[in-house]
Amino acid sequence: METDRNSLQIQSFLDYVRVEKNLSPATVDTYQRELKGFFQFLHEKGVTIEAVDPSLISQYLVIRQEEGKITERTICRILSTLRGMFRFLVREGTISKNPMKALKTPKVPKRIPEVFSLPQVDRILQNMDTKTPEGLRDRSLFEVIYSCGLRVSEASNLTLESLYLREGVVKVTGKGGKERIVPVGGEAEYWLKVYLEQGRPVLLNRKGGRSTSRVFLNRFGRPLGRKGIWKRFKYYVRLAGLEGKVHELRHSFATHLLQGGANLRVVQELLGHADISTTQIYTHVEQDLLEKAHAAYHPRSEGGS
Repeated sequence: METDRNSLQIQSFLDYVRVEKNLSPATVDTYQRELKGFFQFLHEKGVTIEAVDPSLISQYLVIRQEEGKITERTICRILSTLRGMFRFLVREGTISKNPMKALKTPKVPKRIPEVFSLPQVDRILQNMDTKTPEGLRDRSLFEVIYSCGLRVSEASNLTLESLYLREGVVKVTGKGGKERIVPVGGEAEYWLKVYLEQGRPVLLNRKGGRSTSRVFLNRFGRPLGRKGIWKRFKYYVRLAGLEGKVHELRHSFATHLLQGGANLRVVQELLGHADISTTQIYTHVEQDLLEKAHAAYHPRSEGGS
């Protein structure tokens, strides 16, 4: 009975963040996973949600750490999920007190994103066999991600209606359903046009293909999902003798713009960041690259030759 009640509480909160908060499906999935673990902990302890206090939440975090090494970032994610849920339950009148008010979220140092150099980006992209429909798709896909600084989900969700190639721009739907217009570079525009003319029609007409407005299709003619994009990029990175994830193309886009003299506010708009403090991490990337170059090549540095 209590399990059913817990499930209803979790589902009510997830419906709230999905509909009213308009959070992404990936974030909602994360919330669901964290809440399932927490409510399982309460069930094993025989504690109801009304009886949860700060010490019990701290105990849960300790158990999570004992089960396996978790980072401060993971702790912040758990606390953020619980904070949102308890705030919701108080608002709904399910509980009278919010136990999260007595807990502080640890500050997580911002990690400097990994980026590819310009030659590395070229090496990855030039390894794609553009004589096949799949190769054309991949070349245009990753050219667009790098040229426009897209998130993987944004690239996966691009539709034919969002392309304005005559004007040289695409309309992107980012986090929270926010739309932005992003210019498409000449190289990306070229490969996108070739793919749309020669590759996409072939994929769409494959057995199992369905009518869809999504730009990028898998080998069965259906929309190419995030996992498919990750898998394809991983293959090409290894082929180029490198390591890295597809999101690093977005990081590289921002870093290369700043290195070329772009204004931080402009980069913020292109990336779709709500707060410029999120974009400022790329200034640290640029500084880090300069320091590494100095250490490697300056005659009076340790690494200099």
